[in-house]
Amino acid sequence: MRLWGRATAVRRKMLCLWLLLLGFTLVTLALSDLFNNRRWDHSHQRPAPPRRPLQRIHNAPDLEVFVDSRDPALELGVDLAPLKSLQEDQLLFVPSAQGTKNPAQRKGSYKVLLPGANKDSNPPAPPTQGEMGKVARLQFEGDVEFSAFQKYGFNEVVSERISLHRRLPEARHPECLGEQYSESLPSASVVICFHDEAWSTLLRTVHSVLDTAPKQYLQEVLLVDDLSHHGHMKSVLSEYVSHLEGVRLIRSTKRLGVGGCRTLGAARAAGEVLVFMDSHCECQKGWLEPLLERVAQDRTRVVSPIMDAIDWQTFQYNATRWPVRGVFDWRLDFHWESNPQLQDKDPDSAVRPVQSPALGGGVVAVDRHFFQSVGAYDPGMLLWGVEQIELSIRVWSCGGTMEVVPCSRVAHLDHHHLPYRFPEEQLQRNKIRIADIWMDAYRKIFYRRDTLAHFIRQSENPNITERLWLKRSLGCRNFHWYLMTVYPQLYIPQDRPMLSGELYNVGTGSCADYPRGLGPKGGAMNAALCSGTGSQHCDLNSEFEVRWGPMGALCLDASGERVILSPCPRHRPTTSRLQWKFIKLSGQLVHQQSQLCLEVVKEGALTQSSLREVNGHSKTGGLFLRPCTHHPRQQWHFEQLVAPKGA
Repeated sequence: MRLWGRATAVRRKMLCLWLLLLGFTLVTLALSDLFNNRRWDHSHQRPAPPRRPLQRIHNAPDLEVFVDSRDPALELGVDLAPLKSLQEDQLLFVPSAQGTKNPAQRKGSYKVLLPGANKDSNPPAPPTQGEMGKVARLQFEGDVEFSAFQKYGFNEVVSERISLHRRLPEARHPECLGEQYSESLPSASVVICFHDEAWSTLLRTVHSVLDTAPKQYLQEVLLVDDLSHHGHMKSVLSEYVSHLEGVRLIRSTKRLGVGGCRTLGAARAAGEVLVFMDSHCECQKGWLEPLLERVAQDRTRVVSPIMDAIDWQTFQYNATRWPVRGVFDWRLDFHWESNPQLQDKDPDSAVRPVQSPALGGGVVAVDRHFFQSVGAYDPGMLLWGVEQIELSIRVWSCGGTMEVVPCSRVAHLDHHHLPYRFPEEQLQRNKIRIADIWMDAYRKIFYRRDTLAHFIRQSENPNITERLWLKRSLGCRNFHWYLMTVYPQLYIPQDRPMLSGELYNVGTGSCADYPRGLGPKGGAMNAALCSGTGSQHCDLNSEFEVRWGPMGALCLDASGERVILSPCPRHRPTTSRLQWKFIKLSGQLVHQQSQLCLEVVKEGALTQSSLREVNGHSKTGGLFLRPCTHHPRQQWHFEQLVAPKGA
């Protein structure tokens, strides 16, 4: 009996132990479930810390903005995942049932509430700049977040930290500060076209104009939306603009591009002078009056301020050194050309406008009636690219002039890369229109330096009938007149057969090349893979110069044994150091002064000092002068890539 009693006691103890373990497990599971539920509720009641801390708004009224996910520009899903990009300081996100009896039918709508200090029943005051700026930064990108740099091509994080009303440091010449302008200057309409521009840069441009342009001359600021898709360019921008005096917002129902968008704004403008401005500019004080004065003196005059630069990464302001003018090369690529020596020779030129063969598109002022009569912007130009060159040639050829006004300065934001990706063929098609309408027989020079445009032109026939009719009806001069009168500094290549094209080396199968980025002052030449695009085009002319590149402003030269490019002389005759003789039979290119031959020297055969010069430019080797032999690396021939009709 004792043994049975002991066994029963042991079984009871074991049963109690199991019951305790089971109870402990159930309690643990219950507590765990309760903890998880509270944690889930907590995470849905509080937004995560903001990605970019914003300054707190003081004494700001409540502002509600209803964002509808059915807007195709937002592309929100039915869940709340996209709201992760909306988490900012002082913002609350709650489901909105506005305008519907069944909240479940509006799962994609969210009310964005900006809490303020004034909690009363009075109607809210108009939204402040800071409040609208906060809402505008709520940008929807579906389930994918792109960095601001990738999206805009500049450091938008830095831009957001800069005031919309920042003042640029004074960079005008002291004599400009004492200039007196007429009290009866014409009124101006500033036309700012934009497509998915960053909020901070767009609004800084608008406020810069409003803060610096005298009200008696500024008729209006026209914001023209070229079919933007970003959420902050929709109702938020409309609401913001509605509280800015003298600012109007026009929206295009289709994508127009730069030229079409500006033409649309011009058709709606009321001012006597149109000022076309990019959507990422900042104006210096006193920038508008000098432009209006020049246009008022001659209504056929198209003018531009000095275009200063804003760094894309730091947003630092960099003043451009005067004098400067706009030019383009034979590939129809535009750039600003500086000539500081001119001011050294003529101190009075510091405040005197300079005529310019072309003007950039950043800021351009033109009489409204003259702009319309001369044909506005070419409607056949696609989206973006070289429309400023087309307008420049047309204005000069059809009775107008162009100039840069030094007492007017506007800063333009440089982009690291274009925020919009266009097919390369699109830019070429715009260039083809310029060549076929305005360049006459000189267009063959362009096609030899842009082979892609040549092959597109071979397969397509652009419709330019209306623009040719405009050219005849306006009595426009030909391109030869333009080259001789307006832009005589542009070298006209001779492009003789067997003496122009890519300079091909037989021994290495490479071409003479000039690394991009070395600038217009010249530098060391090397050998690299043949591009086949026309960018390595060179021309041995009757002066025995080997002119390089689409502008032909650099000549093949020698510094010791190293072959370099240096600026070609502007006045004849040229020096023997820049003269070369091509022996067709042997394929040798002989330097006249030294009587040595041009040779590709591979890296392994270079001296240590020469290796340092070549290193980083090309793996093929550098170009040097060597005693003439029959080595294949001294054998060259000029390879013309295209031979357009009429050549």
